[in-house]
Amino acid sequence: MTRIKILLQLSLLFISVPAFNQEDGKKIAISGYLSSVQSVMFDTLKGPFVNDYILHNRLNFKSWLNDHITFAAEFRNRLFTGDMAKAGKTYAVLTGSDDGFVDMSWNLISGKSFFFNTTIDRLWVDISYEKFQVCAGRQRINWGQALVWNPNDIFNTYSFFDVDYIERPGCDAVRLQYYPSWSSALELAVSAGSEKDITAAGLFRFSRWGYDIQFLAGYSNSSDIVAGAGWSGPAGSFSFRGETTWFRPAESFLNSRGTILVTAGVDRIFSDNSVVQLQMMYCNDPQGPGTLTKLLASGLSARNLAFSKFTLFGQCVLAATPLLNTGLSSMWFPDLKGFFAGPSLEWSMAQNVDFSFIWQHFNGKTDELRSRINLMFLKFRYSF
Repeated sequence: MTRIKILLQLSLLFISVPAFNQEDGKKIAISGYLSSVQSVMFDTLKGPFVNDYILHNRLNFKSWLNDHITFAAEFRNRLFTGDMAKAGKTYAVLTGSDDGFVDMSWNLISGKSFFFNTTIDRLWVDISYEKFQVCAGRQRINWGQALVWNPNDIFNTYSFFDVDYIERPGCDAVRLQYYPSWSSALELAVSAGSEKDITAAGLFRFSRWGYDIQFLAGYSNSSDIVAGAGWSGPAGSFSFRGETTWFRPAESFLNSRGTILVTAGVDRIFSDNSVVQLQMMYCNDPQGPGTLTKLLASGLSARNLAFSKFTLFGQCVLAATPLLNTGLSSMWFPDLKGFFAGPSLEWSMAQNVDFSFIWQHFNGKTDELRSRINLMFLKFRYSF
């Protein structure tokens, strides 16, 4: 009950202040959205079907305390109901778990067929002065350059298949940035997780030959020495992006060959906002066949992005009208003898109101058994 009172008081404190932005010379900005997500999971159309529903409210608060200090707090408030919630406490426990150093996820209310979770996934203070910037707290440290797989994103990896988390995960960290020039940056960051595992790394980013290029090195998840590089820039009428990261266990550094991930791809946005994209990933030591459900995990690490030695991704999004997009994405997993196919539709129904239909089909062979998973999502979102 104490947690509920604290969260309500903090929300009322912000909501009672009018929302303005920094450009207007004011101190606080408030934004967010309310989304309704109906999902169904099945093997074949003959059933059985697993039906679930999430009512998701996001609240973003940002305050400019002065010209140098910025504070932010962002909340995910989600009501879960349906077959997964009815099946037992496991789903609620997994949802309520927090990978951060500080536990800021709570299942506030629960019943036999529903539960309500509140998570603070951003809570940081940023201090900037001349060429220096320090950010401390729960934040997203985005070091990725590519668009699907990001082996450079060692602090907070995300799953491509998570359709209801556009903000992507954050981590509890301290981040120092120094800008030697307008086109270069030097970063140092340290984060800690719920198991007290430490990730500490540095990154140097600069521009050359029309490309943004970066190099990184550090220590990942209290286990691996890590080094990597990334790039993005033009290749004719396309953009060419890629990343490579090498992980080697610190305890057996001399006796291990390590794990290397390399990904590269091209993409293009046309004048009507249609998009085409191709990307490939190679890993010398993938997780292995396993089960297809691993592909749906949101708690992936950068080292464990690959389930096949080679993976190929393709996507095409057609802007049928300025308000309607249709798309098709696919992945090929040779080691799984399988594939992913995902048609989608996005429609801007009105100002600040969007509708999405997403179908995810996974098909693969593991241990001589053919596995199939179908996930369908109907999503409405109102942004404010």
